[in-house]
Amino acid sequence: MLPRILAFLLLLLPLALPAAEAERAHTAGPSVRVYTPPLRMPALGFARQLRVYLPPDYARGSRRYPVLYMFDGQNLFDDATSYVGEWGVDEAMDALAQEQDFPAIVVGIDHGNGLRINELIPYWNVRFLPNAGAAFVADLVQAIKPFVDANYRTLPGREHTAILGSSLGGLSADYAIHRYPEVFGKAGVFSPSYWVSDEPFAIARRTPLPADSRVYLYMGGKEGEESVPQVARMAAILHAQPGAGAKSVALHIVPEAEHNETAWRAEFPLAVRWLFGLPGP
Repeated sequence: MLPRILAFLLLLLPLALPAAEAERAHTAGPSVRVYTPPLRMPALGFARQLRVYLPPDYARGSRRYPVLYMFDGQNLFDDATSYVGEWGVDEAMDALAQEQDFPAIVVGIDHGNGLRINELIPYWNVRFLPNAGAAFVADLVQAIKPFVDANYRTLPGREHTAILGSSLGGLSADYAIHRYPEVFGKAGVFSPSYWVSDEPFAIARRTPLPADSRVYLYMGGKEGEESVPQVARMAAILHAQPGAGAKSVALHIVPEAEHNETAWRAEFPLAVRWLFGLPGP
């Protein structure tokens, strides 16, 4: 019981601490645009801010780009809007564009602050009603992705489309690739909150992913005693699927890492490299 209570408290921290902190300077680079007005999400019933990163060469040609969709948009690019430090996604993607010739678009979807816990749980859990995660991901597929494909030069196919998140966002990324495998060919599942429900494991067993899917599972060793066994359990299920292999499932455990943005920032470029088949650092 204690590990579950600690996990719940970790989920609440991003909502409670920013109000007590001094205002921080903005750190998002010029390649990040905040889409205004917020995009309406019909199934969820709310509007959500989109933060769109465009690669360095976007304005100089007609090239089309892969797209990475990410949850918790406030934490990705800008220290001023993040919880306790941003992921540095724009800097990491700039580096991959320069060093690996891998330019890509990143779309960050803001969470709903006090609604975050509800809107990123896609499974039944009576403690966190309403569980609106299925509606959130449905809006991502049916409203956000069509908007992005219509307004930016994307490569819209599943083989060029990835989803990535951490904590409840990691749980939602896992849900997204299993619920919409025809949309997402890749998923980065960081520190997933599998303690919410056993349903992700049941779904993974009964609905194998397409053979060319790629799932990157990550967990820090200091995220709670249940966390590493749970993510290892998911990795074993995915490895057992027909056609699965080293190129379809990766499991990375960092023993000294905790449940925070610092750890996810360090892991992010490694995950993007693996998901899109780029050479290692």
